[in-house]
Amino acid sequence: MSRRCELTGKKANNAFAVSHSHRRTKRLQHANLQVKRVWWESGNRWVKLKLCTKAIKSLETKGLEAMAKEAGINLNHY
Repeated sequence: MSRRCELTGKKANNAFAVSHSHRRTKRLQHANLQVKRVWWESGNRWVKLKLCTKAIKSLETKGLEAMAKEAGINLNHY
C-alpha cells in the first residue's frame, strides 16, 4: 500500500535536509498517517481507513459520508 491518506490524498513531499554547513541532500517529508477505525453511521459498521491527522480532525466537523463523497470513495469496499 502507498503512504497516502485515503480521504484527502495527502502524500510525501520532496524537501532538503540542510546540514550545519548548509549542504543540502534530498529527503521526503511523509504525511502523518494513522490507521483509524471510524464508525460509518449509514452502513452501521466500523470502517478501517488510513488517514492523515488533518483528515481525522475534519471528520469531526464534516462527517465520514461527506468526506468520502468528496474523495470519490465507496465505503462498501473497506
